Amino acid sequence: MPTSLRTLLADERFHLRLLAGEKLAQLDAPIAWVHSSDFPDPTPWLEEGQLLLTDGDQMRPGTADADIDAYVARLCDRGILGLGFATSIIHDDVPPALVRACETRGIPLFEVADRTPFIAIIRAVADVIALDERERLEWSLDAQRSIALAALRPDGLEAILAELERRLGCWVVLFDSLGDEVRSSPERRMPASMHDAVQDAVGQVLAKGSRAGARLSAADGSVVLQTLGSGGSLRGVLALGTLAPLDGAGADLVTSVIALASIALEQSRALEGARRDLRSGLFELLLEGNVEGAQRTARRLWGDLPTEPLTVTVAAAADVPESLLTELELVAERRRGTVFFAERDDELVLVASSATSALPPQFDRLSIRSGTSAPVAWTELTRGLVEARRALSATTPERPTAAFGDLAGSGVLGVLARAGAQDVAARVLEPLTASGRGDVDVLLASAAAWLDANGAWDPAAKALGVHRHTLRARLAIVQQLLGLDLDRFADRAELWAALTFAEQRGPAR
Repeated sequence: MPTSLRTLLADERFHLRLLAGEKLAQLDAPIAWVHSSDFPDPTPWLEEGQLLLTDGDQMRPGTADADIDAYVARLCDRGILGLGFATSIIHDDVPPALVRACETRGIPLFEVADRTPFIAIIRAVADVIALDERERLEWSLDAQRSIALAALRPDGLEAILAELERRLGCWVVLFDSLGDEVRSSPERRMPASMHDAVQDAVGQVLAKGSRAGARLSAADGSVVLQTLGSGGSLRGVLALGTLAPLDGAGADLVTSVIALASIALEQSRALEGARRDLRSGLFELLLEGNVEGAQRTARRLWGDLPTEPLTVTVAAAADVPESLLTELELVAERRRGTVFFAERDDELVLVASSATSALPPQFDRLSIRSGTSAPVAWTELTRGLVEARRALSATTPERPTAAFGDLAGSGVLGVLARAGAQDVAARVLEPLTASGRGDVDVLLASAAAWLDANGAWDPAAKALGVHRHTLRARLAIVQQLLGLDLDRFADRAELWAALTFAEQRGPAR
């Protein structure tokens, strides 16, 4: 530990006697260095936290009290910790005006008696400073070594942060790129009084979108915040809280941890990418009906697939941020056998045991639109996917989530859906869908648009971007192939119901 003025005063080798400032806090402050000078104004060569020794040549008999007071004032403004005055060289005693000035200005004043060499005091302080620097260097090397070894563990990121907490006696909290807290130590928690300020600061540094840092100071300590990851692809923010500001060795250790944590997160990202590819491949097997093969593979990698009955949830992949996909990995890991997710084309698909909610709370907070199917079996996964998409299409910004059961589970349509109306609808449309025409999709879309416009030709044609005569020609083909008379309400209702339930079943074509 660095030495203090109180420590020097207690050292009998130096014959020091305190004359002013007995109750001042500077007595216990660490001494940065010791200078000796007889200049009337030595402050250009002094720095804050240093000790000054003088034999008083600048205060020979006849020096005005005002000049002595101005001398002390300059030392006070410079932040000097104390003034040592040698006696038995030029002065037999310390000038009373100097004692009064030091008492008034709040600078400890001590007598250096018995011709004690200034160099002895300087060397003693220098030896302590050198010893402290060597100890801090050894501590730093040992800490850096421990952090490097922690990074090699399977749980590298968690081990790094735990070692940092142990070495600095601090608390460490990791936030993801959305600003959500994803890691904290149960032994060393962030003070509740600092939570809101830290959360706000995390949001501010993430909003910059580039590597950034921040510092907070409060009654409960000092907080350092630093982003993790590269600019434009931030992975999160590391918040570290200590009771006192970090010294150089501590700051160097934090810098090393930030670098290693960023590397660990990038490695984790690569591994997560590979896992997602595997999940997507398994999902394709499940869609093809190879449930047993997918189950065997999943069991080796993650554990059992969710148990039936299942719900399928679909969200647009573009709406789901990268950090939320990472959170889904954690959810799937914690809830093995109940949740499975995969990315497919431009969709994020989540499959969960029907008694389990697949969506993490961030979906609600970010208002991510999603649709959920009615309960299905693994062999009915395609139907569940279609139902989830239908529910997704019914969502709005004000109502971002929807369940197919809520859409199709009430009224006449709900009864018909449960009675197998989808299969009947496919048979009704089969003369058109199996006709071999290359414009079947266009004809179906035109019929749906016309029915949605309540049989009005101009609005339907405008919605499709075609002339009304073109629309009439298309509907004539639909009537001919399906054997319907669309001037009759009953035939219109038949076509509308067939199109509606065929969409729930999935494209028959």
